[in-house]
Amino acid sequence: MHTHETHPAVIKRLRRAGGHLSSVVKMLEDGKPCLEVVQQLQAVEKAITQAKKTLIQDHLDHCLSHMLDAQGQAQPDSLDEFRQITKYL
Repeated sequence: MHTHETHPAVIKRLRRAGGHLSSVVKMLEDGKPCLEVVQQLQAVEKAITQAKKTLIQDHLDHCLSHMLDAQGQAQPDSLDEFRQITKYL
């Protein structure tokens, strides 16, 4: 299993965002004002963005550092992975 120290916090944040998103859906179903709905969607978006940043930073800090050879040179696969993950920043 592939886990990092930050995973429990990221999971907690995403679960909270999921619950919050369900509340936003209910707000729409209940006909709440659009401004209120958009404000709550912004909060959900920020929570998800922060979770993503934390996960990416953790990956960069831990996984890619382990992909160096004995001379401290990055392996070709690790450089490709770095390029791929930075697309999500």
